[in-house]
Amino acid sequence: MFKKRIQIIWNWIFNMVRYYLKVIFAGKFIWFLLASLGFFVIVLLITLFSGNTIHSGVVYELLLYPGLLLVFYPIVFGIQNDEDTRILEILFGIPNYRYKIWLVRLILIYFVVFLILLLLAMFGSWAIVDFSVFNMAWHLMFPIFFMGTLAFLLSTFIKNGIGTGVVLIIIGVFFLILADAIARSKWNLFLNPFTIPDGMSETAWKSIVQDNRIILFVGMILSLLGGLTSLQKRERFI
Repeated sequence: MFKKRIQIIWNWIFNMVRYYLKVIFAGKFIWFLLASLGFFVIVLLITLFSGNTIHSGVVYELLLYPGLLLVFYPIVFGIQNDEDTRILEILFGIPNYRYKIWLVRLILIYFVVFLILLLLAMFGSWAIVDFSVFNMAWHLMFPIFFMGTLAFLLSTFIKNGIGTGVVLIIIGVFFLILADAIARSKWNLFLNPFTIPDGMSETAWKSIVQDNRIILFVGMILSLLGGLTSLQKRERFI
């Protein structure tokens, strides 16, 4: 009896996860996956043939942008796809169900992206330079999680995938322009924890990295709560 109940629960979870994965990663996601892998391979080859010294900090930058590409489509276009397929009308007809839907979606998106980055990091550790694979993937997920939840928040206001994408690109370019000015700052969105600035002690750098991760985590939580709260306003979507 107990084994049968466990099997039923497991089958339900498996079918639910498989269904959501089909919904989340359907359509154009394969092109974003190929683009992220292509970006990683091309930049890796350029870096290898440039003759520059490759260390874990370089690998971090190689993996960051493919990770951002992977979360871009399923989150940025999520609300628009729901609206185009009239799923939003169904979700708003079920009290509080939309929160569970999007929480499950975000968890699955981040889990899949984490696995892909983990595989790429394993390849980098094997083929390029030795480093802690899990530690690399762990640090990568902070800016990626933050940008993902920020994209979710913006998409609940803009409700258009292209418009949300444009705003995110503007934000990203803004931080890239300020990269040199805030390179040593805890406010650097794309702070690379594996590259210690010249003239800075390792202890001081670890403190800055820790503060940066706390800031990104708090921003992630606030963006997630803001997005879920925005979904309460039914008139925006229907």
